[in-house]
Amino acid sequence: MQTRKIPATIVTGFLGAGKTTLLRHLLTHAQGRRIAVIVNEFGELGIDGELLRGCGIGCDENGEENGQLFELANGCLCCTVQEEFAPVMEQLAAWRDQIDHLVIETSGLALPKPLVQAFQWPALRNTFTVDAVITVVDAPAVAAGTFADDPVAVDAQRRADDNLDHESPLAELFEDQLATADLVVVNKTDGMDAATLTEVETLIRKETPAGVKLVHAQHGRLDLGVLLGLERAVEDAIDQRKTHHDEEEDHDHDAFDSVSITLNVADRQCLLDALAALVQQHEIYRVKGFVALPGAAMRLVVQGVGQRFDSHFDRAWRGDEARSTRLVLIGDHLDAAALQNALQAALLADTATA
Repeated sequence: MQTRKIPATIVTGFLGAGKTTLLRHLLTHAQGRRIAVIVNEFGELGIDGELLRGCGIGCDENGEENGQLFELANGCLCCTVQEEFAPVMEQLAAWRDQIDHLVIETSGLALPKPLVQAFQWPALRNTFTVDAVITVVDAPAVAAGTFADDPVAVDAQRRADDNLDHESPLAELFEDQLATADLVVVNKTDGMDAATLTEVETLIRKETPAGVKLVHAQHGRLDLGVLLGLERAVEDAIDQRKTHHDEEEDHDHDAFDSVSITLNVADRQCLLDALAALVQQHEIYRVKGFVALPGAAMRLVVQGVGQRFDSHFDRAWRGDEARSTRLVLIGDHLDAAALQNALQAALLADTATA
């Protein structure tokens, strides 16, 4: 008798689209499903993995581990599938009787197609099947013209606006993530009018395969029945899904830099203001990290995409961890020392004038 294959859902999407929020909602509403998780992270800090741990994923009510969160921290999964990814999958295969479903959250910089193709390897094909590729889309970003049907016009618009990223590979990456999708989650739709939402969906449908369903979401809140159990067996169909990178023998992300900086922060709003000013002066696509504020027992999470920043306290600092501020900045032509000095100088100036 053939043993049941473990269904794997791949959650992809551009930087800041809401993949981690969707995954957090999925795991906290698992309804008894035993879900294994691989969180892929680009950069030195495992920010997204820490956010998942912060909300109790992998632990029971007493804080004891009842599962495992796998985190690959040395780049995008599609670049590391022959190294870290395979051993992790072998370990999961050994636990197949304890797993109902596998969810992989890719880096916002990852190309999903090579990852799906890895499931064609005999060692994986015999144990796993790709249930679906779910692409999460930041609806307001699309509405703002970040990605459009005419890449030449987009490139001209970007270069005319210092607040926007200026590299065409970002648009191609966005399109490739849609081209491999079985389901598109149009996220952050709250507050959008019907006409704008229709325009966003039109742009998305130009890049998605025929028949792919689009669903709306706010803060990633969707029923598990929509996300899991699609049974697409994507590994059998992925080669027919054409992307911009099909002719490349080996892709890389040399266009992207990821730098980690440490800061002394006295005021939450001053930090957000300083970051907003910094991204106008440098090609920074994403900011994320943890902040230690004086007198605050809770850890502050900061995340930003372009000019949009969000911050919230997620949990109390543990007694065994250093209370320090560390941020990861992802973008192009980034100098860690220069960025750290600029940010710290801005914070000191705000403190002096306060």
